[in-house]
Amino acid sequence: MNEFPGLIPGHITGYDNYFEDFAVGQRFRHARGKTVTDLENVLITNMVMNTADAHFNEDGMKDHPIGQRIVFGGVTASIVIGLASQDSSDNAIAENGFENMKLLTPVVHGDTLYAYTEVRDLSDTGPDSGTVVFHHWGVNQRGEVVFEVDRSVEVRRRPADTAGASAPRERSNA
Repeated sequence: MNEFPGLIPGHITGYDNYFEDFAVGQRFRHARGKTVTDLENVLITNMVMNTADAHFNEDGMKDHPIGQRIVFGGVTASIVIGLASQDSSDNAIAENGFENMKLLTPVVHGDTLYAYTEVRDLSDTGPDSGTVVFHHWGVNQRGEVVFEVDRSVEVRRRPADTAGASAPRERSNA
């Protein structure tokens, strides 16, 4: 008996996120959320040399309408895409690109982000993989959409040795 539902013994990825498992129009909410802390914003913002004062200067932002430091958009994008990756790109072999990226609502320290995905397009690109276009979006704890992106990913086809795997788990609807 497999004590780890969603995993095939001897494999490190799930069994329901190969190219064949996606269908245009499929929507799902990803299981985890992530609270944004000072660590993500300040560390990563410094690492990419973003010098915008709104990310670092608490005193300078206290009189701004938002009232506190704003999280760097690259951090917001990374968190939402990361939350979506377990279900959407666990079997990815290439990131083909990102389009239509939008930062819609400011994110501040302490906000918790959740991710959702819709499959927008599937392309048969070869015997071992196919391209999936995902539309990812993230919401904060108040349900406000904070981020959207269309992401094109080259995803492995199901290996022949997994053909007898048990049925995939149900994905929650968005």
